[in-house]
Amino acid sequence: MITFVTFSKQISESILMFANFNPFFTAAIGGVLIGAASWLLWWGLGRVAGISGITAEALTAPRHPDTWRWAFLAGLIVGGCLLGQGLEIPSLPTRPMGLLICAGLLVGIGTVWGSGCTSGHGVCGLGRLSVRSLIAVLTFMATGMVTVTLMRGAA
Repeated sequence: MITFVTFSKQISESILMFANFNPFFTAAIGGVLIGAASWLLWWGLGRVAGISGITAEALTAPRHPDTWRWAFLAGLIVGGCLLGQGLEIPSLPTRPMGLLICAGLLVGIGTVWGSGCTSGHGVCGLGRLSVRSLIAVLTFMATGMVTVTLMRGAA
């Protein structure tokens, strides 16, 4: 009998095989999975797959009878962990803890001020042709470019 973990390892190995054949395949598969997940949530529940909004609503009303938020968040974590079992995890340079905390707080403040995050605006909002989301995504991209330019210039 095949278990889910064995099955996910087989899928991961298949993805790695194709990724070695074409380096853009992994990114394309990731994009398709994100798009399919956001469409499925919109089609099934009529909800936008904005991760910051889902997390905020789950944490502010943890006993609300509408438990789909917790299931969605658990699926993100469990799915990533299971698929990560068979994939190589790239090594990244370590960063000072203070910098990571500061960056996390800035992202949190930005999602509150921008009324959503990159998943809500970039994936779902642009798919719905929202002008507000287009402006938000252009702002995310410009800010990211400026930040990388400044950080690389300082390195």
